[in-house]
Amino acid sequence: MRPDAIVIGGGLQGCSTALHLARRGLRVTVIEKDYVGRHASGVNAGGVRTLGRALPELPLSIAAKALWRQMEALVDDDCGFRPAGQIRVAETADELEGLGRRSQAVDALGLKHRETVIGQAALRRLLPAVAPHCLGGLHVADDGFADPFRTTAAFRRAAEREGVRIVEGAVVAAVTRPDGGSWRVTAAGERHDAALLFNCAGAWGGRLAAALGDPVPLAANGSMMMITARMPRFVGPVVGAAGRALSFKQLDNGTVLIGGGHRAPVDLDSNATAIDVRALSRAALNAAALFPIMARAAIVRFWSGIEGFTPDGLPVLGPSIAEPGAFHAFGFSAHGFQLGPVVGRILAELALDGAASLPVAPFRIDRFRRDPAPAGTVEAMAFPAE
Repeated sequence: MRPDAIVIGGGLQGCSTALHLARRGLRVTVIEKDYVGRHASGVNAGGVRTLGRALPELPLSIAAKALWRQMEALVDDDCGFRPAGQIRVAETADELEGLGRRSQAVDALGLKHRETVIGQAALRRLLPAVAPHCLGGLHVADDGFADPFRTTAAFRRAAEREGVRIVEGAVVAAVTRPDGGSWRVTAAGERHDAALLFNCAGAWGGRLAAALGDPVPLAANGSMMMITARMPRFVGPVVGAAGRALSFKQLDNGTVLIGGGHRAPVDLDSNATAIDVRALSRAALNAAALFPIMARAAIVRFWSGIEGFTPDGLPVLGPSIAEPGAFHAFGFSAHGFQLGPVVGRILAELALDGAASLPVAPFRIDRFRRDPAPAGTVEAMAFPAE
Protein backbone atom coordinates (compact mmCIF):
# COMPACT_ATOMS: atom_id res chain seq x y z
CA MET A 1 0.00 0.00 0.00
CA ARG A 2 1.18 3.51 -0.73
CA PRO A 3 2.53 5.12 2.47
CA ASP A 4 1.45 8.44 3.90
CA ALA A 5 4.98 9.20 5.09
CA ILE A 6 8.54 8.28 4.15
CA VAL A 7 11.27 8.41 6.78
CA ILE A 8 14.84 8.45 5.48
CA GLY A 9 17.20 7.00 8.07
CA GLY A 10 16.73 3.94 10.25
CA GLY A 11 18.44 5.10 13.41
CA LEU A 12 16.72 5.83 16.70
CA GLN A 13 15.33 9.17 15.48
CA GLY A 14 13.94 7.56 12.34
CA CYS A 15 12.41 4.55 14.10
CA SER A 16 10.94 6.77 16.81
CA THR A 17 9.44 9.05 14.19
CA ALA A 18 7.96 6.09 12.32
CA LEU A 19 6.47 4.68 15.52
CA HIS A 20 4.83 7.94 16.58
CA LEU A 21 3.46 8.58 13.09
CA ALA A 22 2.05 5.06 12.89
CA ARG A 23 0.37 5.44 16.26
CA ARG A 24 -1.27 8.56 14.89
CA GLY A 25 -2.77 6.41 12.11
CA LEU A 26 -0.32 6.95 9.24
CA ARG A 27 1.13 4.32 6.92
CA VAL A 28 4.91 4.73 7.10
CA THR A 29 7.93 3.46 5.16
CA VAL A 30 11.45 3.78 6.60
CA ILE A 31 14.33 3.70 4.12
CA GLU A 32 17.78 2.86 5.55
CA LYS A 33 20.90 2.68 3.39
CA ASP A 34 22.60 0.10 5.64
CA TYR A 35 20.72 -1.59 8.48
CA VAL A 36 18.78 -0.21 11.41
CA GLY A 37 21.12 1.08 14.14
CA ARG A 38 24.22 0.74 11.94
CA HIS A 39 25.67 4.16 12.76
CA ALA A 40 25.47 6.58 15.71
CA SER A 41 22.25 5.13 17.13
CA GLY A 42 23.77 1.71 17.70
CA VAL A 43 27.29 2.56 18.84
CA ASN A 44 27.00 5.60 21.10
CA ALA A 45 27.67 5.73 24.84
CA GLY A 46 24.01 5.35 25.77
CA GLY A 47 23.81 8.39 28.02
CA VAL A 48 20.30 9.22 29.28
CA ARG A 49 20.92 12.62 30.79
CA THR A 50 19.42 15.98 31.47
CA LEU A 51 22.64 16.96 33.28
CA GLY A 52 24.66 19.51 31.35
CA ARG A 53 22.25 19.84 28.44
CA ALA A 54 22.43 23.04 26.42
CA LEU A 55 19.71 25.18 27.95
CA PRO A 56 17.49 25.25 24.82
CA GLU A 57 17.45 21.43 24.86
CA LEU A 58 16.34 21.06 28.47
CA PRO A 59 12.54 21.11 27.91
CA LEU A 60 12.93 18.32 25.32
CA SER A 61 15.34 16.39 27.52
CA ILE A 62 13.03 16.54 30.54
CA ALA A 63 10.10 15.31 28.43
CA ALA A 64 12.28 12.57 26.97
CA LYS A 65 13.32 11.38 30.42
CA ALA A 66 9.67 10.99 31.36
CA LEU A 67 9.33 8.64 28.38
CA TRP A 68 12.45 6.74 29.41
CA ARG A 69 10.85 6.05 32.78
CA GLN A 70 7.91 4.48 30.91
CA MET A 71 9.98 2.82 28.19
CA GLU A 72 8.59 -0.67 28.63
CA ALA A 73 5.05 0.62 28.15
CA LEU A 74 6.18 2.57 25.07
CA VAL A 75 8.07 -0.17 23.19
CA ASP A 76 7.64 -3.36 25.28
CA ASP A 77 11.30 -3.31 26.37
CA ASP A 78 13.07 -1.34 29.10
CA CYS A 79 16.00 -0.91 26.65
CA GLY A 80 18.47 -1.55 29.46
CA PHE A 81 17.63 1.80 31.04
CA ARG A 82 19.29 2.20 34.44
CA PRO A 83 18.47 5.43 36.36
CA ALA A 84 21.79 5.25 38.19
CA GLY A 85 22.30 9.02 38.26
CA GLN A 86 24.89 11.20 36.54
CA ILE A 87 27.61 13.31 38.16
CA ARG A 88 29.91 15.96 36.70
CA VAL A 89 33.04 15.94 38.89
CA ALA A 90 34.95 19.11 39.83
CA GLU A 91 38.66 18.79 40.57
CA THR A 92 39.36 22.45 41.37
CA ALA A 93 37.61 25.28 43.18
CA ASP A 94 37.13 27.12 39.89
CA GLU A 95 35.45 24.09 38.33
CA LEU A 96 33.15 23.72 41.31
CA GLU A 97 32.24 27.39 41.08
CA GLY A 98 31.45 26.95 37.38
CA LEU A 99 29.15 24.03 38.18
CA GLY A 100 27.40 26.26 40.70
CA ARG A 101 26.74 28.85 37.98
CA ARG A 102 25.34 26.11 35.76
CA SER A 103 23.01 24.99 38.56
CA GLN A 104 21.76 28.55 39.06
CA ALA A 105 21.17 29.00 35.33
CA VAL A 106 19.06 25.83 35.25
CA ASP A 107 17.06 26.89 38.34
CA ALA A 108 16.31 30.25 36.69
CA LEU A 109 14.48 28.49 33.85
CA GLY A 110 11.73 27.32 36.21
CA LEU A 111 11.47 23.90 34.62
CA LYS A 112 11.08 21.84 37.82
CA HIS A 113 14.44 20.28 37.05
CA ARG A 114 17.36 20.49 39.43
CA GLU A 115 21.09 19.98 38.90
CA THR A 116 22.38 19.85 42.46
CA VAL A 117 25.84 20.97 43.52
CA ILE A 118 27.39 18.47 45.95
CA GLY A 119 30.46 18.85 48.13
CA GLN A 120 33.35 16.52 48.73
CA ALA A 121 31.66 14.39 51.39
CA ALA A 122 28.56 13.77 49.28
CA LEU A 123 30.73 13.06 46.25
CA ARG A 124 32.60 10.37 48.17
CA ARG A 125 29.35 8.76 49.29
CA LEU A 126 28.20 8.52 45.68
CA LEU A 127 31.64 7.69 44.24
CA PRO A 128 33.74 5.94 46.92
CA ALA A 129 36.52 5.17 44.42
CA VAL A 130 36.95 8.73 43.17
CA ALA A 131 40.41 10.29 43.47
CA PRO A 132 41.10 12.14 46.77
CA HIS A 133 41.74 15.49 45.11
CA CYS A 134 38.18 15.76 43.68
CA LEU A 135 36.21 18.50 45.49
CA GLY A 136 32.58 17.97 44.52
CA GLY A 137 30.30 17.91 41.55
CA LEU A 138 26.96 18.47 39.88
CA HIS A 139 24.42 15.68 40.32
CA VAL A 140 21.12 14.55 38.80
CA ALA A 141 19.89 11.50 40.67
CA ASP A 142 17.47 10.07 38.08
CA ASP A 143 19.64 10.39 34.98
CA GLY A 144 21.36 7.22 33.84
CA PHE A 145 22.15 5.14 30.78
CA ALA A 146 20.66 2.54 28.44
CA ASP A 147 21.73 0.09 25.72
CA PRO A 148 21.84 1.97 22.39
CA PHE A 149 21.49 -0.91 19.92
CA ARG A 150 18.85 -2.64 22.05
CA THR A 151 16.91 0.63 22.23
CA THR A 152 16.99 1.22 18.48
CA ALA A 153 15.95 -2.40 17.84
CA ALA A 154 13.08 -2.07 20.32
CA PHE A 155 11.77 1.03 18.55
CA ARG A 156 12.07 -0.81 15.24
CA ARG A 157 10.06 -3.76 16.50
CA ALA A 158 7.41 -1.49 18.02
CA ALA A 159 7.12 0.41 14.74
CA GLU A 160 6.80 -2.80 12.73
CA ARG A 161 4.05 -4.00 15.06
CA GLU A 162 2.18 -0.82 14.10
CA GLY A 163 2.51 -1.70 10.42
CA VAL A 164 5.62 0.33 9.53
CA ARG A 165 7.56 -1.04 6.56
CA ILE A 166 11.34 -0.87 6.94
CA VAL A 167 13.50 -1.14 3.83
CA GLU A 168 17.18 -1.81 4.56
CA GLY A 169 20.20 -1.79 2.26
CA ALA A 170 18.55 0.88 0.11
CA VAL A 171 20.67 3.91 -0.74
CA VAL A 172 18.52 6.88 -1.72
CA ALA A 173 19.28 7.82 -5.32
CA ALA A 174 16.79 10.64 -5.80
CA VAL A 175 14.19 12.68 -3.93
CA THR A 176 11.78 14.58 -6.16
CA ARG A 177 8.28 16.05 -6.30
CA PRO A 178 7.17 15.25 -9.83
CA ASP A 179 3.59 16.47 -9.41
CA GLY A 180 4.35 19.33 -7.03
CA GLY A 181 2.52 17.53 -4.24
CA SER A 182 3.69 14.06 -3.27
CA TRP A 183 7.29 13.16 -2.57
CA ARG A 184 8.97 10.47 -4.65
CA VAL A 185 12.00 8.69 -3.20
CA THR A 186 13.94 6.31 -5.40
CA ALA A 187 16.14 3.83 -3.51
CA ALA A 188 17.66 0.51 -4.59
CA GLY A 189 15.61 0.60 -7.78
CA GLU A 190 12.32 0.93 -5.93
CA ARG A 191 10.05 3.97 -6.04
CA HIS A 192 8.27 5.24 -2.93
CA ASP A 193 5.63 7.99 -3.04
CA ALA A 194 4.14 9.78 -0.03
CA ALA A 195 2.73 13.13 1.02
CA LEU A 196 5.19 13.57 3.92
CA LEU A 197 8.97 13.25 4.03
CA PHE A 198 11.15 13.04 7.15
CA ASN A 199 14.91 13.53 7.05
CA CYS A 200 16.38 11.45 9.90
CA ALA A 201 19.55 10.61 8.01
CA GLY A 202 22.05 11.40 10.78
CA ALA A 203 25.46 12.45 9.50
CA TRP A 204 24.06 12.25 5.97
CA GLY A 205 21.15 14.53 6.89
CA GLY A 206 22.98 17.62 5.69
CA ARG A 207 23.20 16.23 2.17
CA LEU A 208 19.50 15.50 2.02
CA ALA A 209 18.66 18.89 3.54
CA ALA A 210 20.76 20.66 0.90
CA ALA A 211 18.98 18.71 -1.84
CA LEU A 212 15.68 19.99 -0.46
CA GLY A 213 16.92 23.60 -0.47
CA ASP A 214 17.72 23.75 3.25
CA PRO A 215 21.54 23.95 3.40
CA VAL A 216 23.13 23.62 6.83
CA PRO A 217 26.83 23.53 7.85
CA LEU A 218 26.98 19.93 9.10
CA ALA A 219 30.34 18.27 9.82
CA ALA A 220 30.79 14.51 10.15
CA ASN A 221 33.09 12.98 12.75
CA GLY A 222 33.53 9.71 14.55
CA SER A 223 32.83 9.54 18.28
CA MET A 224 35.35 7.10 19.73
CA MET A 225 34.77 4.84 22.71
CA MET A 226 36.48 1.95 24.42
CA ILE A 227 35.52 -0.73 26.89
CA THR A 228 37.48 -2.65 29.50
CA ALA A 229 37.51 -6.21 30.67
CA ARG A 230 35.24 -6.93 33.64
CA MET A 231 36.23 -5.27 36.88
CA PRO A 232 34.91 -5.50 40.46
CA ARG A 233 31.99 -3.16 41.01
CA PHE A 234 33.31 0.28 42.03
CA VAL A 235 31.03 2.90 40.46
CA GLY A 236 27.27 3.22 40.02
CA PRO A 237 26.44 6.61 38.47
CA VAL A 238 27.57 7.80 35.06
CA VAL A 239 30.52 10.15 35.56
CA GLY A 240 31.75 13.14 33.60
CA ALA A 241 34.35 15.76 34.44
CA ALA A 242 34.05 19.53 34.56
CA GLY A 243 37.60 20.03 33.32
CA ARG A 244 38.25 16.93 31.20
CA ALA A 245 36.75 15.23 28.15
CA LEU A 246 35.30 12.16 29.83
CA SER A 247 32.17 10.03 29.93
CA PHE A 248 32.54 7.04 32.21
CA LYS A 249 30.18 4.26 33.30
CA GLN A 250 30.38 0.70 34.64
CA LEU A 251 27.88 -1.63 33.00
CA ASP A 252 25.92 -4.42 34.65
CA ASN A 253 28.50 -7.04 33.64
CA GLY A 254 31.38 -5.12 35.27
CA THR A 255 32.93 -3.73 32.10
CA VAL A 256 33.68 0.01 32.00
CA LEU A 257 32.74 2.13 29.00
CA ILE A 258 34.89 5.22 28.41
CA GLY A 259 34.00 8.02 26.00
CA GLY A 260 33.59 11.73 26.29
CA GLY A 261 33.84 13.50 22.98
CA HIS A 262 37.10 12.22 21.49
CA ARG A 263 36.73 12.46 17.71
CA ALA A 264 38.24 10.77 14.68
CA PRO A 265 37.84 11.35 10.93
CA VAL A 266 35.18 9.52 8.89
CA ASP A 267 34.27 9.04 5.23
CA LEU A 268 30.56 9.39 4.51
CA ASP A 269 30.83 7.84 1.05
CA SER A 270 32.38 4.57 2.22
CA ASN A 271 31.07 4.40 5.82
CA ALA A 272 34.71 4.27 6.92
CA THR A 273 35.67 5.30 10.43
CA ALA A 274 39.11 5.70 11.95
CA ILE A 275 40.63 5.34 15.40
CA ASP A 276 42.95 7.97 16.90
CA VAL A 277 44.94 5.99 19.44
CA ARG A 278 46.54 9.11 20.92
CA ALA A 279 43.13 10.65 21.64
CA LEU A 280 41.97 7.39 23.18
CA SER A 281 45.05 7.32 25.37
CA ARG A 282 44.08 10.77 26.67
CA ALA A 283 40.63 9.43 27.48
CA ALA A 284 42.19 6.52 29.37
CA LEU A 285 44.46 8.88 31.32
CA ASN A 286 41.46 11.07 32.17
CA ALA A 287 39.62 8.03 33.53
CA ALA A 288 42.60 7.00 35.64
CA ALA A 289 43.00 10.55 36.97
CA LEU A 290 39.48 10.47 38.41
CA PHE A 291 39.48 6.79 39.39
CA PRO A 292 42.93 5.45 40.32
CA ILE A 293 41.59 1.87 40.11
CA MET A 294 41.46 2.36 36.34
CA ALA A 295 45.26 2.30 36.13
CA ARG A 296 44.95 -1.50 36.31
CA ALA A 297 42.15 -1.78 33.75
CA ALA A 298 42.59 -3.80 30.54
CA ILE A 299 41.08 -2.27 27.40
CA VAL A 300 39.58 -5.02 25.24
CA ARG A 301 37.87 -3.11 22.42
CA PHE A 302 37.44 0.33 20.92
CA TRP A 303 35.32 1.71 18.11
CA SER A 304 34.08 4.83 16.37
CA GLY A 305 30.62 5.72 15.06
CA ILE A 306 29.62 8.28 12.44
CA GLU A 307 27.75 11.34 13.71
CA GLY A 308 26.82 14.76 12.33
CA PHE A 309 27.82 17.93 14.22
CA THR A 310 26.35 21.41 13.86
CA PRO A 311 28.40 24.56 14.60
CA ASP A 312 26.41 25.33 17.76
CA GLY A 313 26.05 21.75 18.97
CA LEU A 314 22.26 21.89 18.77
CA PRO A 315 20.21 19.57 16.55
CA VAL A 316 18.27 20.52 13.47
CA LEU A 317 14.67 19.70 14.37
CA GLY A 318 11.60 21.03 12.64
CA PRO A 319 9.96 21.68 9.28
CA SER A 320 11.80 22.41 6.07
CA ILE A 321 11.95 26.09 5.22
CA ALA A 322 12.12 25.46 1.48
CA GLU A 323 9.65 22.60 1.05
CA PRO A 324 6.27 22.14 2.73
CA GLY A 325 5.61 18.56 3.77
CA ALA A 326 9.26 17.88 4.65
CA PHE A 327 10.71 17.74 8.16
CA HIS A 328 14.20 17.40 9.61
CA ALA A 329 15.74 15.69 12.65
CA PHE A 330 19.53 15.37 12.45
CA GLY A 331 22.76 17.00 13.64
CA PHE A 332 22.41 15.85 17.25
CA SER A 333 26.17 16.32 17.74
CA ALA A 334 26.79 13.18 19.84
CA HIS A 335 24.06 13.80 22.41
CA GLY A 336 20.85 12.81 20.64
CA PHE A 337 20.32 9.32 22.06
CA GLN A 338 18.38 10.42 25.13
CA LEU A 339 16.18 12.69 23.03
CA GLY A 340 15.17 9.99 20.54
CA PRO A 341 11.86 8.95 22.14
CA VAL A 342 10.52 12.51 22.20
CA VAL A 343 11.93 13.59 18.82
CA GLY A 344 9.58 11.21 17.03
CA ARG A 345 6.62 12.60 18.95
CA ILE A 346 7.61 16.17 18.09
CA LEU A 347 7.89 15.42 14.37
CA ALA A 348 4.50 13.71 14.38
CA GLU A 349 2.99 16.76 16.08
CA LEU A 350 4.57 19.17 13.62
CA ALA A 351 3.37 17.17 10.63
CA LEU A 352 -0.15 16.38 11.83
CA ASP A 353 -1.01 19.21 14.24
CA GLY A 354 1.01 22.05 12.73
CA ALA A 355 2.80 22.78 16.02
CA ALA A 356 4.87 20.96 18.62
CA SER A 357 4.00 20.60 22.29
CA LEU A 358 7.60 21.56 23.20
CA PRO A 359 9.68 24.60 22.15
CA VAL A 360 11.60 23.84 18.96
CA ALA A 361 12.35 27.33 17.62
CA PRO A 362 16.06 27.16 18.68
CA PHE A 363 16.51 24.16 16.36
CA ARG A 364 15.24 25.75 13.13
CA ILE A 365 17.31 24.70 10.15
CA ASP A 366 17.65 28.28 8.87
CA ARG A 367 19.23 29.60 12.09
CA PHE A 368 22.69 29.47 10.54
CA ARG A 369 21.62 31.76 7.72
CA ARG A 370 20.27 34.25 10.24
CA ASP A 371 23.31 33.95 12.54
CA PRO A 372 26.32 32.17 11.00
CA ALA A 373 28.09 31.78 14.38
CA PRO A 374 25.50 31.21 17.14
CA ALA A 375 27.60 28.77 19.18
CA GLY A 376 28.53 31.05 22.08
CA THR A 377 24.95 31.46 23.24
CA VAL A 378 24.55 27.82 24.28
CA GLU A 379 27.93 26.19 24.69
CA ALA A 380 29.00 28.27 27.68
CA MET A 381 26.58 26.45 29.95
CA ALA A 382 26.48 23.04 28.22
CA PHE A 383 28.41 19.79 28.48
CA PRO A 384 27.82 18.36 25.00
CA ALA A 385 29.40 14.89 25.22
CA GLU A 386 27.52 11.84 26.48
